[in-house]
Amino acid sequence: MNDALIVSLLSIVPKSLGSKLQGVVGRSGLSRHIIRWYADRYGVNTDEMVGTLDDYPSLQEFFVRPLKPGLRPIDPGVDSLVSPADSRVYAFGQVQDDGHLPPDAGLDFDVVKLVGGDPRYKGGQFAVLYLSPKDYHRVHHPVDGHVTRWHYLPGNFWPVFEAATKEIEGLFAVNERLTVFVDTQSAGRVAVVLVAAYGVGRMTCEHCDVVTNTDGQERSEDLSIPQPAQRGQELGRFNLGSTVILVTEPGALEWELTRDDDVKVGQRIARILGGA
Repeated sequence: MNDALIVSLLSIVPKSLGSKLQGVVGRSGLSRHIIRWYADRYGVNTDEMVGTLDDYPSLQEFFVRPLKPGLRPIDPGVDSLVSPADSRVYAFGQVQDDGHLPPDAGLDFDVVKLVGGDPRYKGGQFAVLYLSPKDYHRVHHPVDGHVTRWHYLPGNFWPVFEAATKEIEGLFAVNERLTVFVDTQSAGRVAVVLVAAYGVGRMTCEHCDVVTNTDGQERSEDLSIPQPAQRGQELGRFNLGSTVILVTEPGALEWELTRDDDVKVGQRIARILGGA
């Protein structure tokens, strides 16, 4: 089906309800019967996963499958910021002083709105990392530090393929999202933003009890006791789909990325300027 037609159709259907229903189906035992089809259809590398296809009781359990130990080594450089996800580099660069992305990003949204209102990221750095259906869908910390805050923002469930991002104004900042803020010694406060998409019924996080797309209530917490975050440690999961956006304060790092490249968890993707 044409991507533009999909966007048009989704503009008139209840996307939150549709995502919830897909989530119910994906968590049901019946969905285990389409796991093999799914793996073949999207080219999932089953050699990397723990167990066999028959070991997973539902499509959702397969979607958040663990990897065999040692397959994602974490770059050891003291000045390394690493990829939080197996993903394709959709866009990266420097946030403009007004908080929007530069024209060459190929998409636009307000970074301050994206993270829930924190203006410190104006003029900072951003990277948009897209997780395709074939990818490993656990998200990991990109840097050492301490989780000091999280913020859940209910929102829309637009799909995040390229045609949709060009058609829907500010898509990433209007879709449902969960942001984890990590305070670091060398890179300031790093925001790791998990963005939902159509069919992504739920996102979960290791640092809070939020399960997204459930009660629709905005929630946030400043942690009285910051939680340690180790580079490569699991941060959260997409229980179907979507995109991770990294945002840093001005002057924190220099990207070592190429647009449309595939990156893996733990792979160095930027040099932290204060980390040498």
